[in-house]
Amino acid sequence: MFPHEAETLHQNNINSKNQNKLKYLMEVSEASIMMISNSNNSPCAACKILRRKCVQKCVLAPYFPPNDPLKFTIAHRVFGASNIIKFLQELPEPQRADAVSSMVYEANARLRDPVYGCAGSISQLQMQVSQLQQQLAKAQAQILNLQCQHSTLISLYSMDALSNDLINSFNDFNSSPHTSFMEDNNIGLLLDPLWT
Repeated sequence: MFPHEAETLHQNNINSKNQNKLKYLMEVSEASIMMISNSNNSPCAACKILRRKCVQKCVLAPYFPPNDPLKFTIAHRVFGASNIIKFLQELPEPQRADAVSSMVYEANARLRDPVYGCAGSISQLQMQVSQLQQQLAKAQAQILNLQCQHSTLISLYSMDALSNDLINSFNDFNSSPHTSFMEDNNIGLLLDPLWT
């Protein structure tokens, strides 16, 4: 069994084990959505799930709106509300939204794969990148090979055309009337001594 097959098998086992957990989370979130009112004074999803009063300056309110309780439920289940609040308070405000997105992503990954979490997803993506790089290298090698074949064919065609031109010009030379070096009137020139 190859390592990527073992990883896939491991992922499938974890996914089947965690389906009940995700169903529970979906039921909790649907119940929470039903309980949240549509008024502007409704508490954030975090305060509603924690069953506490949502204060004016709630740290969680901007990142866990009342219409998306599943987002907080998942993060709360993995990290805990107090850890989420501490983490957000330690960060500057412009970075908090990205931190919440990261926490929710990590929590989703942790629920799908409690052993590896995001590392399993990253490993799987790295394997895909490696496979795609191999495919790209093969394609580039094939392109280079075809370009070499093409240039070889072009040079052979050019040489063939050049040789045909030379043969034609030689044939034209032989068929045209001209005086030969060895004709009768030139023989005397050959026989004259060079020392006179």
